[in-house]
Amino acid sequence: MRGGQVAARAPVIQFTNCRILRGGALLREDLWVRGGRILDPEKLFFEERRVADEQRDCGGCILAPGFIDVQINGGFGVDFSQASEDVGSGVALVARRILSHGVTSFCPTLVTSPLEVYHKVLPQIPVKSGGPHGAGVLGVHLEGPFISREKRGAHPEAHLRSFEADAFQDMLATYGGLDNVRIVTLAPELGHSHEVIRELTALGICVSLGHSVADLGTAEEAVQSGATFITHLFNAMLPFHHRDPGIVGLLTSDRLPAGRRIFYGMIADGIHTNPAALRIAHRAHPKGLVLVTDAVPALGLGNGRHTLGQQEVEVDGLTAYVAGTNTLSGSIAPMDTCVRHFLQATGCSVESALEAASLHPAQLLGLEKCKGTLDFGADADFVVLDDSLHVRATYISGELVWQAEEARP
Repeated sequence: MRGGQVAARAPVIQFTNCRILRGGALLREDLWVRGGRILDPEKLFFEERRVADEQRDCGGCILAPGFIDVQINGGFGVDFSQASEDVGSGVALVARRILSHGVTSFCPTLVTSPLEVYHKVLPQIPVKSGGPHGAGVLGVHLEGPFISREKRGAHPEAHLRSFEADAFQDMLATYGGLDNVRIVTLAPELGHSHEVIRELTALGICVSLGHSVADLGTAEEAVQSGATFITHLFNAMLPFHHRDPGIVGLLTSDRLPAGRRIFYGMIADGIHTNPAALRIAHRAHPKGLVLVTDAVPALGLGNGRHTLGQQEVEVDGLTAYVAGTNTLSGSIAPMDTCVRHFLQATGCSVESALEAASLHPAQLLGLEKCKGTLDFGADADFVVLDDSLHVRATYISGELVWQAEEARP
């Protein structure tokens, strides 16, 4: 039996009494789901002459596309940058635990590591669809080791690298292959970086600029070579200066290729970025803002000493530092917390805050036809939220995968 025939025979579920985020607006409409996808009810009525097999009352809640986290280093004691024989079980644990925060897809992120870590870990993190077992894996985000020593942040200096003469082959040898890779963060001022950017882009891998001392001209050349993302804007890059705004200047640059949109990650945890800086970035380029957690393995664990790759991290309250320093080391805020803080700090609309965690990361990865949207035909990955944007339930492919205790019947 063909897949389309199977889907046509699947039960139709109608989510009622809700406001759905579609086309940049919250609409008082029902959401129709069948076979794991969003359904057009008009076609159902007039072409198939069918009605819903089941109705679910959403109690007036908001239904938004599932959140997508493109930069998460681990969480709940799991460190994606630690080599083991069973990396998959750690990824699975994080994938399961982030469902309660509305995340339906993510990019496990590795920080700068020794070659043997890449060679051992990367083959163990395949792209994987989400479901009751956890959020889907969209591919790995490799943050480093081809970054600036001066702006390395929490990355271990001993394992930083620059490109050799045969730069792309050097990168392949470093990582041991790119089969499961979706994003690579690099510093565009490194020699041969533009050659690497072109090669990665040709393979469909997103190139992000970060941990860099690049001036604006160098950043613009990198975008002209294919780069489309900025890793955690304002953090680990030159500060904005009126005569050379550096990478930050890409948000309003007039030297980008026609039709090219630059996206930029923001850690809206209340620690990494001052609310005024959040507002400046959002008002300058709202359609490019992508909320990321940059969560570290200490996410969900509380105060104490934890790891991040080769480094030891000290968590004190809401802040994670490289142990013994005042260098920030990722975040311990989950995605739904970042959405709420971003909304409060910028005064943006609820729709804008939700799209920054769903539509924009999907667009960055070229997935906007199936992820980050509730348009007809898209994957039925969505989150149910109350008016204060706390997660009540999470769905993947139209299946309930997490529900708040108080929301259960």
